[in-house]
Amino acid sequence: MREQYRSTPLLETELAATPMDQFARWFLQATAAGLPEPNAMVVATATPDGRPSTRMVLLKRYDSRGFVFFTNYDSRKGREIAANDRVSLLFPWHPIARQIVVTGRAARVGRDETAAYFRSRPHGSQLGAWASEQSTVLGSRGELLERYEKLAARYPEGEQVPAPAGWGGLRVAPETVEFWQGHENRLHDRLRYVAEGEDGWRVERLAP
Repeated sequence: MREQYRSTPLLETELAATPMDQFARWFLQATAAGLPEPNAMVVATATPDGRPSTRMVLLKRYDSRGFVFFTNYDSRKGREIAANDRVSLLFPWHPIARQIVVTGRAARVGRDETAAYFRSRPHGSQLGAWASEQSTVLGSRGELLERYEKLAARYPEGEQVPAPAGWGGLRVAPETVEFWQGHENRLHDRLRYVAEGEDGWRVERLAP
């Protein structure tokens, strides 16, 4: 199963000065192209002894400091990041023949930032964060629903739900960011920003 990608070449002279500015440019284009959930990304983590794991999460914000997502800190990814802060992110934008791959280090955001985001979530999602002890073994789906219903009775619609203490944001500060553009005959463009010094970046082209 193969597909010929036809697109405009990605040239070094056309890149933004920083990877976050280039990401913002591509993210807007992915959104304009109508991709479903362009903020969906694969987050890869590993234990200190090298056992990897991956999952899809939603990017909730990004700025010059990096990429932020929210999770239960006691989940598998939360525990792995606490023990090994090196993380990789992948944005798989197949319909427009693009990918972005990030490597970097993850750290928790401040509680004020977590609380502000938590308040912006739908009421049901707030309850779900409390109901799910993420990555733990459940006896049945009914067990999860029972927890949720008890929380719904305790915090009815319209009542403020506090952010769980063990739940919050993680910011991935990038060390490398690769922008991949598909082309015919598998002659893809791969341009990678590599952090240099305090705020500097160099760009290197990788063979496809």
